[in-house]
Amino acid sequence: MATKKVRVAIIGVGNCASSLVQGVQFYKNARDDQVIPGIMHTRIAGYHVRDIEFTIGIDVNASKVGKDLSQAIFAEPNNTYKFAQVPHLNAPVVRGMTHDGLGKYLAGIIEKAPGPTAD
Repeated sequence: MATKKVRVAIIGVGNCASSLVQGVQFYKNARDDQVIPGIMHTRIAGYHVRDIEFTIGIDVNASKVGKDLSQAIFAEPNNTYKFAQVPHLNAPVVRGMTHDGLGKYLAGIIEKAPGPTAD
């Protein structure tokens, strides 16, 4: 069993991030020999799925910035199916940089978070 965690920062708290965070929660108690669709191995190099620890999220969407990652993964416009209860992760979502702006389609569906970007 790993004594350390794999600390993960997520840039872009969208549908894929939602599936990843939920998946880690959903499979945290999986047995080493358990067959899991979509996961080739429950343990790699001594680390189990449960050893993944999300530390921060980075996004530009006003509906996500300022929330805990556990809440932001379910904020609009995300529409990933909710398949796991995700507890408070103590992983804040901070404002990312938008030096090149937002894409024209994204700009039409989200509000860019105000304020300065996080370092």
